[in-house]
Formats: sequence, structure tokens, C-alpha cells
Amino acid sequence: MPGFDARGPSGLGPKTGRGLGPCGSGMGYGRGFGRGLGMGRGYGYRRFYTSKEESEALKDEAEVLEQELKEIKSRLSQLKGKK
Repeated sequence: MPGFDARGPSGLGPKTGRGLGPCGSGMGYGRGFGRGLGMGRGYGYRRFYTSKEESEALKDEAEVLEQELKEIKSRLSQLKGKK
């Protein structure tokens, strides 16, 4: 309920959303059981990547991890210097 005016998230009236606002006590309700429509069993849409797409994604991930490792090592050296 964006405007807190009892019209619901799409202006369709109370109890028409997911129950996350004051009308639903902030608890949420409806389908999904908190784990999505597949209920955590892997029934969702699966996209199969080409070798090139997977390779590019892995390279990007490796760059992110390398940057994080640099930051961790930098922080460790700062902490070591403070002792």
C-alpha cells in the first residue's frame, strides 16, 4: 500500500496485495509458502548457457573475487600494522 490509503498496491482495495502492509499484519499470505511457486524443489525456469556465455560469466566472477581478495589482504595488512 504505497500511499497508506487502504487502496492496496494497485489501487484495487484492501487485501489485494501480498499482505506485507498493515492490512496483512506484515505477515504476507497467499501462494508460495515463502519459497516461491516451486516451493524450493527446483521447478523454476532454467536457462542453459553456451560455453562462451558461461566462460564470460566465470571470468567476471573471477575478477570480482580477485578484487575482494585484494581488499581483504589490504585490510589484514592494515590490522597487522596496528598491533
